[in-house]
Amino acid sequence: MDKSNFAFDKVNFILLAVGMAIVVIGFLLMTGAGSSDSAYEPDIFSVRRIKVAPIVCLFGFLSMIYAVVRKPKN
Repeated sequence: MDKSNFAFDKVNFILLAVGMAIVVIGFLLMTGAGSSDSAYEPDIFSVRRIKVAPIVCLFGFLSMIYAVVRKPKN
């Protein structure tokens, strides 16, 4: 099969994989212990969980959009 018939090339798939890894890292940054009825956990309002992790996820989603929109070079 001719490679010019494919919408994506190798670079597109690599960019998609990198974007997905960045999103996963962002979600992992959001994880942590939560508060319960008996104990309050102040870490739920940490900068890492409410500012850094969503920005990392946003960057990952934007890089995935770029990977889909990017036109392969012939």
